[in-house]
Amino acid sequence: MKDMTQGNPLRQILTFAVPMLIASIFQQFYNFVDTLIVGRYLGANALAGVGSTGTLTFLILNLALGMANGGGLIIAQCFGRDERRQMRRTIIAMCWIMLILGIGLSVPGFLFAAPLLRLLNVPESVMPYALPYIRIILAFSLSSMIYNGAAAILRSTGDSKTPLYALIVSSFCNIGLDLFFILVLHAGVAGAAAATVIAQFLSGFYSIRQIVKNRRRLGLSPEYGHGILPDRHTLFKVFRTSVPSSLQSCMISIGNLSVQRLINSFGPDTMAGYTSACKIDQLAIQVILSVGNALCVFTGQNIGRKYFDRIREGLWKSRIIMLASAAVIAVCAHVFRYPLMTIFLDPAKDPEAVRVGASYLSIIGMAYLVCAVMQSYQNVIRGAGDVNTCMVAGLTELAGRIFFAYLLASRLGSIGIWLATPLSWSCGCVIPVLRYYSGKWMTKLLV
Repeated sequence: MKDMTQGNPLRQILTFAVPMLIASIFQQFYNFVDTLIVGRYLGANALAGVGSTGTLTFLILNLALGMANGGGLIIAQCFGRDERRQMRRTIIAMCWIMLILGIGLSVPGFLFAAPLLRLLNVPESVMPYALPYIRIILAFSLSSMIYNGAAAILRSTGDSKTPLYALIVSSFCNIGLDLFFILVLHAGVAGAAAATVIAQFLSGFYSIRQIVKNRRRLGLSPEYGHGILPDRHTLFKVFRTSVPSSLQSCMISIGNLSVQRLINSFGPDTMAGYTSACKIDQLAIQVILSVGNALCVFTGQNIGRKYFDRIREGLWKSRIIMLASAAVIAVCAHVFRYPLMTIFLDPAKDPEAVRVGASYLSIIGMAYLVCAVMQSYQNVIRGAGDVNTCMVAGLTELAGRIFFAYLLASRLGSIGIWLATPLSWSCGCVIPVLRYYSGKWMTKLLV
C-alpha cells in the first residue's frame, strides 16, 4: 500500500500506473486469446457471434467498475486522512452492494439474453454462437463484481501490484482453459466463456486474500469495529457516490449497444472486423487509461489533505505523458493496421473483414490525442469526488456518439461509425476542462 501524498508527484503516479498498465495488458491479453482461438479455430461467424456480445459484457464490466470505483473514491480519501473506522464502514458497504448487484444480474441476464441479442439485431447466422457465450457470462456476473470490488479497494489504498499479480495468474489460467475447452473438449464458444468466468473468479479470490492480509491498515481488524452488516448512512454515501459513475458507465454502454446494432446491420464481415480491431484498440488505449486511473487515486488521496498545488502538478505532468503516448500509439496503429488485423483474421478467407478493421484502427489511433486530454481532466474531477460532473460529461459523450454514428453511417458507411468516436470524445472533453478551471471541484470532498 502506498501513501501518494508524499514524494515526487509524477514518480508516484507512474510507479502506481505501471503495474495497472501491465495488469490491463494481461487482462486484454486473455481477451486476445479468446478472440484469437475463436477466430482461428471456430471461424468468422463464431468470432462475429462473440463480438456481437461485446457491448453486453462491457455493460456488466462498466456496472461493476462504476459501483466499485464510487466506493473506491471514499476509501482513497479515508486512506489519505488515515480514517480507518470510516474506511472499514465504506469497505463493508461496498462489498454488500457488489454482492447484491452480482446476484441480481445473474438470473435476469440468463433469462433475457436471447431478447437482448435480437434487440441488437444480431444476424441469425451468428446467433448460435452469441447466445451460449453471453448466457454464461451473464449468469456468472458475480465473478466480475468480486474481482473489480476487491481491486478497487486495493488500488484506492495505493496497491496496484496485487491486482497485477491476480491477473497474471488468471490470464495463464484462462489461456490453458481456452485451449482445453475448445480444442480438447470441443465446447465451442461456451468453452471460451467458461474459461473467462473461471479466470475472473480466480483473480477475485487472489485479491481478497491480500485484503485479508492487510486488514489492519484497511481498518478491518477487530480494534476498529465488529460486525459485517453495513450502517445505513455509509451505505447511502457509497451508493450516492457510486450511482453517478455507474450510471455514466452504463449509459455509455447502452449507447454502445445502439451503435453495435448499427454495426451489426452491415453484416458479419463488418462485425468480425470491428470485433478484432476493438481487441487491439482496447489494448492500445491502456497506457492512457492506466495513467488516468493513477491520477484519479493520486487526486483522491491528496484532496483528503487539501494538497491542491500537488494535484495541479500531477495533472500537468501526467497530461504530457498521456499526450506523448497517444501520439506514438496513433502512428503505430496506422502504420501496422493490416499486420495487426491478420493476427485474428486470415486475409485470404476474410479480406473484407480485415479491410474494415484496418480502417477502424487508422481513425481510432488519431482519436487517442483527444482521449488523453479528456482522461487527464476527468480523472482529477472524479478523484476529487465531483462524480456528478463526470456523469454529465459521460452522458454528453454518449449523446455525441449515437448522434454522429447514425448521422454519418448513412453517408459514409462504417467509416462514419468509426469517426463518431473522436467526435464524441471531443464533446465529452469540454465539461471536465471547464469544471477544472472553475475550481469548484476543490469543494467536493467526500469525507
